[in-house]
Amino acid sequence: MAGSAPNAGAAKRPLRELLTGLLCALCCALPVSAWAVRPVRVYEVDLHGGQTPAALQEAMREALVRATGRRDSATDPVFANLIGSATNYVKAYTSGPHGESQVVFDNVAVEHAIAAAGRTVWERERPFTLVVLSPAPPRAVEEAARGSLEQTAMERGLPISLVPLTLTDASGNELGRDALMQVAQRYGGDAVLVGRGDPSTPSAQLEWTLYNNFSSQSWTGTLTAGIDRAADDFAPAQGEIQAEVKTVVQIDGLMTLSDFATAQRMLEALPGNHRANVVVANASSATFDLVVRGGADAIDRALTASGKFVKTGTSNGGPVYQYRSQ
Repeated sequence: MAGSAPNAGAAKRPLRELLTGLLCALCCALPVSAWAVRPVRVYEVDLHGGQTPAALQEAMREALVRATGRRDSATDPVFANLIGSATNYVKAYTSGPHGESQVVFDNVAVEHAIAAAGRTVWERERPFTLVVLSPAPPRAVEEAARGSLEQTAMERGLPISLVPLTLTDASGNELGRDALMQVAQRYGGDAVLVGRGDPSTPSAQLEWTLYNNFSSQSWTGTLTAGIDRAADDFAPAQGEIQAEVKTVVQIDGLMTLSDFATAQRMLEALPGNHRANVVVANASSATFDLVVRGGADAIDRALTASGKFVKTGTSNGGPVYQYRSQ
């Protein structure tokens, strides 16, 4: 029996190597774009009133709201000169998908002006948010609600889709955040916004809950207020300009391919994340190369809040976390 131990260890090595190979293959099969947020055309704005100074100034107000993610940017005094000189930031004139007249502003110049004014630019790749109305309204009410939701989302620069997600399991129990996010991923969603109530009138108050990979929060408001609050939560705080910092993060406790995929997806979904590449992967851990606004502190806040990661130390100059599947 004593002589069988080396053979047992030798037998396990190919299994570990196989799992490592599968993990690496999964890395290649799941690029950031497979899970990540969606780009928003912030600086392509409909023109109402022709190519006049007044129309361009109104278009600039809309672009600033989308660019910062803040409704008050349209009337923020620090942007008065930028709005007044909107004609100087025009890059091109074009037609939208339905033939509507549009102006394209110079994104580099506008973002430079926003930063110079002490305000923060929201990344153009943003959480794709699935909106669910419960109970499902009649078709006519649903279509009217869809129009209002999409219009508000366009104005705020938040990519959404109204979808008929199931909010309960086979036994009729409400899905928790983790289960709901797993369902959302099948639709390519990064967040789920659930509005409970009757949206048949514009003033109707709905019970809203916003779910993402890291937290959930609830409030009461009208149909369009649901979108406004979600955009407020996702957009960066104004005036808190944080540098994008390259950070190496090690995740331990990845025992299955599902664990690995979940950890990678959550890192890619970190607020302000611009990159999540796998550097090293083995049978139970992986090291990721991230570029995140706010660096290690921002990463720690989000991962800790999710309840799935516990910080255990540092390695190679970056934090180390233990992944908890349950």
